[in-house]
Amino acid sequence: MNIVAVIPVFNHGDAVGAVVARLRGYGLPVILVNDGSNAACSQILQTLADTAKSETGLPPVRLLAHPENRGKGAAVMTGLACAHEQDCSHALQVDADGQHDLDAVPAFLNAAAEQPEAIINACPRYDNSVPKSRLYGRYLTHAWVWINTLSLRIPDSMCGFRIYPLAAVTPLLPILARANRMDFDTEILVRLDWAAAPIVNLPVAVRYPAGGLSHFQPLRDNIRISAMHTRLFFGMLRRFPRLIARHWRGKEVRHA
Repeated sequence: MNIVAVIPVFNHGDAVGAVVARLRGYGLPVILVNDGSNAACSQILQTLADTAKSETGLPPVRLLAHPENRGKGAAVMTGLACAHEQDCSHALQVDADGQHDLDAVPAFLNAAAEQPEAIINACPRYDNSVPKSRLYGRYLTHAWVWINTLSLRIPDSMCGFRIYPLAAVTPLLPILARANRMDFDTEILVRLDWAAAPIVNLPVAVRYPAGGLSHFQPLRDNIRISAMHTRLFFGMLRRFPRLIARHWRGKEVRHA
């Protein structure tokens, strides 16, 4: 496997350096995608990339930039396209804000090595720091994903910590052009499931740091997510016979 970490960044200058350091410590090159961050965060990202060039014995850090904010999904897709152009076989998507427990990275890498054709998907395990509105609000999306895949293969589609096999993901990027914000994480998993890509679900501890910065905008993002679920529902109807056939063949959710 030739795997790279992809980190979308929008004004998470305080946390992203520690995330980059941990990932490089696991031997992973890093692609940072600056999604229109402010000047202070942009300077931090540039410093991370410049410093990496002078370091020996550690994986490289590549910095890409959007001139203005285009959304998390757009930033991830820019990173995935770059990883594909660099002939990487897999990409580890991880958030820049330090929410994800990066102690889980070795388990994810091992799972990807064992099943290189599979998406290794995080099932979050929250502590008491999670806002209850965010925790319970996720269940509506979970239910729609189960409807739109006619299965329980995806227990959680909203955690931005996963490994993608780029051979499966890259052909979907043009289709996902509309999923450029918080709708991306769910839509790409559903479409990969429709394409019969195996999905392996692993637990990951997730915490919400005190004073952490969230870019979720309830009105705008809930409208986009609702539109996504509607779009996927009609897509599911077109695929209904094939999805039902998969169900009866017993290709259900895999847990490691």
